[in-house]
Amino acid sequence: MEENGKIPKNVIETEITMGPVHSAAIEPYRVRLFVEDEIVRDAEINIGINHRGIERIMEGLPVEKANSLTEKICGICSNVHIWNSVLVAEKALEIDVPERARYIRIIMAELERLHSHMLYLAHGCEVLGHETFAMRLFYIRETVMELLRMIGGNRVQYGVSIIGGIRPRCDLDTIRIQKIKEGMDTVETKITEFADRFVSDIMIMSRITGVGTLPQEDAIKLGTSGPTLRATGVSKDLRQDMKEYEPFEFDVITQDDGDVKSNLLVRVFEILEATKIIRQAIAQITEGKITNRSWEMNDAPITKSYIEAPRGTLYHSYAIEDGRVRHSIVRTPSITNIGAMQYACVGHHITDAQLVIVQCDPCFTCTDRAIKILPYIKL
Repeated sequence: MEENGKIPKNVIETEITMGPVHSAAIEPYRVRLFVEDEIVRDAEINIGINHRGIERIMEGLPVEKANSLTEKICGICSNVHIWNSVLVAEKALEIDVPERARYIRIIMAELERLHSHMLYLAHGCEVLGHETFAMRLFYIRETVMELLRMIGGNRVQYGVSIIGGIRPRCDLDTIRIQKIKEGMDTVETKITEFADRFVSDIMIMSRITGVGTLPQEDAIKLGTSGPTLRATGVSKDLRQDMKEYEPFEFDVITQDDGDVKSNLLVRVFEILEATKIIRQAIAQITEGKITNRSWEMNDAPITKSYIEAPRGTLYHSYAIEDGRVRHSIVRTPSITNIGAMQYACVGHHITDAQLVIVQCDPCFTCTDRAIKILPYIKL
């Protein structure tokens, strides 16, 4: 039947839902794909299943206890959360951190970046269907996990940073330093071997090249950060602006295509840069105190701190009142990176959708914290 002289098109829209439990997803989330002829025309990613209201729980807690709670935000990047939360207090209270403690914090941050990136690469290989590569990466990652356990006492949630420095049990003696050196040699050798095999596999490269492309302009407009942004050619890494990283030389890794291949390669090469930073920290670390105890807890206005987490820009802020946290806000990089993947899915086959989503290394546990407070309405 004609309308305004035009014959209307018969558009059939089909919705395919994945999750909240899916074999390719480490964490629970729900994806709605709107497809035509098995091509994704629109996508919607729903999160919130992991929500625990941590920011609300932090309200009114003593600062030290609130800092420790931030480690529970995520098991993969627990160290960077507590480090950034501690940095807020140190900035607000103008606390000087001993140089040795700063170096050990850097070593822990880069070890965590290593294990996070290798977990991402292993998960990506699983989604690709290449179990051999995935298991190989988990095997290499074990070297890093053992180093993290050696320093912090746990394989996750190490509790290294405290206000004014690090915990005494996390100091590095000669034996620990030697094990870290040997571990970096192992990681560098094994990851280089993996990268050579990975990029020379024609089937894998054809599967990830040109898939899930996010143009640089869109990546900037959608607020992506970290490796997801650098995979589009933007040379932006907050470590360049952090005073803690000033003593170290490292390259900011970028790729130009913004697709799955670029995201994978950025993280592969960032692993090698992280080993470079750790080696420099080990070579330059000096003897001295690891904690500054000469400070007092005072009231402070809302103070902000930004840091380069494995997935991008991590933001923490809070005020201090009577020794307790007020108005805590945590903003993780995954919230915008995940949102950008809704656009990156469009135009691709449904079999590529999950691969496109995981290319940003989404951390849904990190992201699921926000609470919505509805205005009071008198009935």
